[in-house]
Amino acid sequence: MNNIFEQMLSHYQIVTEKDRRNAIYEVMQQITLAGLYRGGFFNKAAFYGGTCLRIFHQLERASEDMDFSLLAPDKAFKLDEYFPAIIEEFNTLGRDVVITKKNKQNFGKVESAFLKDDTEVYDVAFQTERGLKIKIEVDTQPPLMFQTEQKLLLHPFSFMTRCFTLPDLYAGKMHALIFRSWKNRVKGRDWYDFEWYVRKGIQLDFVHLQERIREFNGIEMDKEEFIRLLKERLASTDIKMVKHDVEPFIKNPASLEIWSNDYFLQLADRIKLE
Repeated sequence: MNNIFEQMLSHYQIVTEKDRRNAIYEVMQQITLAGLYRGGFFNKAAFYGGTCLRIFHQLERASEDMDFSLLAPDKAFKLDEYFPAIIEEFNTLGRDVVITKKNKQNFGKVESAFLKDDTEVYDVAFQTERGLKIKIEVDTQPPLMFQTEQKLLLHPFSFMTRCFTLPDLYAGKMHALIFRSWKNRVKGRDWYDFEWYVRKGIQLDFVHLQERIREFNGIEMDKEEFIRLLKERLASTDIKMVKHDVEPFIKNPASLEIWSNDYFLQLADRIKLE
């Protein structure tokens, strides 16, 4: 296996098969970012979501998907124009990947692709893991009123990634926590990230949150209504389902012992709104 790929994996503490899988996800994500950088993608787009928080702000949970937003609406944007740069970056490290574009009606304005490892260069356990893939989503008609910053990555080489600032990452997460519809499932990772923002004392950019709600949900919302809806979600959701979703992505499940509906309601009282 390519030495750089091995070096990138060596930065992770790998004890279990879950650890190894999560580490390879993150290495794949960093190589994808490198390819997008070389292709000039970050002149038009910015990185946001849980994976951005994990890679650039040391969020202590694994994350699979990669979410991006264009800096301005562009109906003509084609994600596949950047595929050659991503593929070339993996090839440089001795890896072959296949990128398959998916068009799903329920994705709405979001253009998606799957980046899947198509080689047999993992160890035996991962040679049998054919489903290993990361999903890329780009919002081509994004809600605006957000700020970005340049964040440094050192591997597989030194490069900058344009990212949402923390207050705007926070806004995106709170929008997801309140409005995400998973039918009978709950995305506990949203709750984990919410706890992280509160514990870190990050301010929530309410202007961008309002813009997201306006664009995606077609309604106006003030701070009081936001807190009311948030607390309604926090109070009514089955906390066991919340824990069950997030456990595969964290190293220490014992950290979830304090989680209860009341715990999250008290966290809601500590939100710092800009």
